[in-house]
Amino acid sequence: MTVHRVSPVLLASAALAAACSSSPDPDGGRTDQRIVVVTHGQSSDPFWSIVANGARAAGRDLGVRVEYQAPLRFDMVEMSQLIEAATASRPAGLVVSIPDGDALGPAIRAAVAAGVPVISINSGDDVYRDLGVLAHVGQSEYDAGFGAGERLALDGVRLALCINHEVGNLGLDRRCAGFADALAAAGAAARVLTVSLADPEDTQQRIAAALAGDSAIDGMLTLGPNATEPALAALAQSPRGERVAWATFDLTPRVLEAVRDGRMRFAIDQQQYLQGWLPVALLVKYLETGALPGGGHVIATGPGFVTRANAAAVIDLARRGLR
Repeated sequence: MTVHRVSPVLLASAALAAACSSSPDPDGGRTDQRIVVVTHGQSSDPFWSIVANGARAAGRDLGVRVEYQAPLRFDMVEMSQLIEAATASRPAGLVVSIPDGDALGPAIRAAVAAGVPVISINSGDDVYRDLGVLAHVGQSEYDAGFGAGERLALDGVRLALCINHEVGNLGLDRRCAGFADALAAAGAAARVLTVSLADPEDTQQRIAAALAGDSAIDGMLTLGPNATEPALAALAQSPRGERVAWATFDLTPRVLEAVRDGRMRFAIDQQQYLQGWLPVALLVKYLETGALPGGGHVIATGPGFVTRANAAAVIDLARRGLR
């Protein structure tokens, strides 16, 4: 499938201008409109908390009610039920992530059939059109993984681990696939190491055991901040830790500090605040005008790469919950 992407900078500027030109009136304006956001990530999660911040900020900026919901853990059955319940509550619009199109497809199609406009975020760039979703806000997971592989290959990595902390999330599988393909194109290789999202200590031990078991491993990619702390600890206990070129997806203050201090080569930024803010703004304007920027294509918020050269510039923003 050919994916057309719209610049997030231009889109953010346009959406902000639209918001300013049609602010809610003092008597309440659009406060009767309600947009439900259902994702696979809890708002307490360091990544998803920023998505939730963006969605709620858009609600405040545009005068609409925003409800953020997620299953208690990565559970596609529970997430499907949340989408079904949201549809039954007749919201003005629905925002969803799609980590598994097969599992969530029936619930999303039912929402579309009920006349609820739906925009997807974060994961699902490969399936959103087939489900009747209006647009997707996020990054190409495969392309982001490929970019990570290219960068680590340029650093001289020959054998890297791809640490998958959420088995069943097809978006993470696509990150590892892109990562492996980029390394293979450079004559290097990648292995997938599955770990547990719910058990950081076990994750640390699995990474440490993998490094101890094969001295050829000289690179590592973690797929989200949940694996960051265990990876830091595993590298610290490994006698080869300083010689392993390591990168990660997504930003937190700890990740940015590790990049700034040279303990991590780079972090992949998909601008999760915009993944929360933009779909709410897009739905509000769609409800008003019936139009969407980019004709309903993928609105790319990433991938961007934060390196030691620019990490300090975004550390304060991350601490404020904006990056």
